[in-house]
Amino acid sequence: MNERTRVAIVGAGPAGLLLAHLLDREGIASIVIDSRSREEIESTIRAGILEQGTVEILHETAASTRVLEAGTRHDGIELRFAGAGHRIDFAETVGRGVWLYPQHEVLKDLIAARLAAGQDLRFGVSAVALDDVETSRPRVIARGPGGERIEIEADVVIGADGSRGVTREAVTGPHGGFYREYPFAWFGVLCEAPPSADELIYSSSPDGFALISQRSPTVQRMYFQCDPDDDPAAYSESELWDVLQSRVPGTTLHEGPIFQRDVLRFRSFVAHQLRRGRAILVGDAAHTVPPTGAKGMNLAVADVVLLSDALRALLLEADERPLDAYPDRALERIWKAQHFSWWMTSMLHVAPDASPFDRARQLGELRSVVGSAHGRAYLAEAYTGWPLAR
Repeated sequence: MNERTRVAIVGAGPAGLLLAHLLDREGIASIVIDSRSREEIESTIRAGILEQGTVEILHETAASTRVLEAGTRHDGIELRFAGAGHRIDFAETVGRGVWLYPQHEVLKDLIAARLAAGQDLRFGVSAVALDDVETSRPRVIARGPGGERIEIEADVVIGADGSRGVTREAVTGPHGGFYREYPFAWFGVLCEAPPSADELIYSSSPDGFALISQRSPTVQRMYFQCDPDDDPAAYSESELWDVLQSRVPGTTLHEGPIFQRDVLRFRSFVAHQLRRGRAILVGDAAHTVPPTGAKGMNLAVADVVLLSDALRALLLEADERPLDAYPDRALERIWKAQHFSWWMTSMLHVAPDASPFDRARQLGELRSVVGSAHGRAYLAEAYTGWPLAR
């Protein structure tokens, strides 16, 4: 089965779907494929902090009509250490905020919007290779739900299929990219309970880090620092609550039945290159960050906003210069986000080999941040998101 489109997008995650949405607003047709089912995409619960710029793009382009109605604005976070909490006031320091709106809800909105607009969106279709990417007619070789071979020829192919997809290697080759793995992970739980705090708590304790987050008025997401090889089934519910409570002294957590648990490994990655010919990487296919800075999906949105402008110039005006500039311009924000994510992670977590000096220095760093108007402003500016490049 041979098909033709302007833009072939591999991956129906936030990056791929939002790009298709923005291109459609310019009259540029695309085909989006994903190996997963619609149900799997919409039911996989992921992080839920959206930068203000992300919310503005989703709302202003009608990609999500629910983000302002169902999402909850947060104007700060709490840094907790040495038994005391310290609020970072986003509204006061930078006049911006973030929204609590889970990624799977964003995906529900994007899928509904795309299907309502007649988007060619195919679930259960797996990309197996990219071909002719150095030409003006790159192709995606895929397999349909029944195993049938599908070839999609396009003007441009977009790799938005995440860190384990086939497009990354097609673009980067064997070089891969810049990589760092951390010596700890997050043990995450989802529980049925009311929120334990009005805003997120980032807590650094002698026993390790904990994050008290939220998902909805009745479902909460919480994490604590653990060994990457920990078995999620090794803890009883009471043990999990004991660990979480010990990591946030001074706050009484609202407990409830835990219905999901997992171990999330920490990795930082930036692809060696974001473009090869007419194949371009966005989102997790191009980079991954530790979740401490809440940058994952927001960074993908920033990629897409920049890339959509470049594709409009290429496909409607025959101007390739913005696409030539895309990798360098995207990498500016990517490395800023990598630094912020690394900084938050190293400042709040206890390294396995940390000495008494390391821990005392870490507390000095935390006190420097919360005790300085400029330190609080930097954290607030980075957390709520830098202006989106166009």
